[in-house]
Amino acid sequence: MSKTLALLGFIGLMFGAAPDTVYAADWKSDAAGSKLEFFATFEGSPVPGVFKDFDARLRLDPENAAAGSLEVTVKVASADMSITDVNREIATKSWFDYAGFPQAEFRSSEMRRVGGDRYAARGTLSLKGAKQAVEVPFTFAGSGSGATIEGELTLKRGAFGIGLGEWAATDTIGADVKVKFKVKLVKAG
Repeated sequence: MSKTLALLGFIGLMFGAAPDTVYAADWKSDAAGSKLEFFATFEGSPVPGVFKDFDARLRLDPENAAAGSLEVTVKVASADMSITDVNREIATKSWFDYAGFPQAEFRSSEMRRVGGDRYAARGTLSLKGAKQAVEVPFTFAGSGSGATIEGELTLKRGAFGIGLGEWAATDTIGADVKVKFKVKLVKAG
């Protein structure tokens, strides 16, 4: 009888407690499996770019999303738009100003579960000396010691002083920049 109870207890742990230990965790990004893209528009056509160097940290318990947090740090100089002249231009003060503002950061102040595997992290994005409230929607999929978050949002480049002087007008280069991410996570610590 005691072996049966022990077996039932073990099965209960496997199927009952295991999801909490899988999901309730601190996570950090794995650069090898992660991508942070942005899409501007030039004369109405999408122009893609990617940040090659960034770090994300997620604390998430699906049963208590409000206790979670999301922090992302981006090395702005790692931006690559696949065109040499454009890459030179976006490094200048009119655009990202790599020398003056080498890093962008997002830090959440609130997190909530939207439904199912969907979440939203609300916080502050600091980019090129400007700070704006931003909501980052994402999905979370995890198993064992690995997970993935994926999402997209739209930012107004003018709110961060991206594209100054002759580039401030939005007729040639659009006001909206779409940001898409897929981040592979591993358990931190």
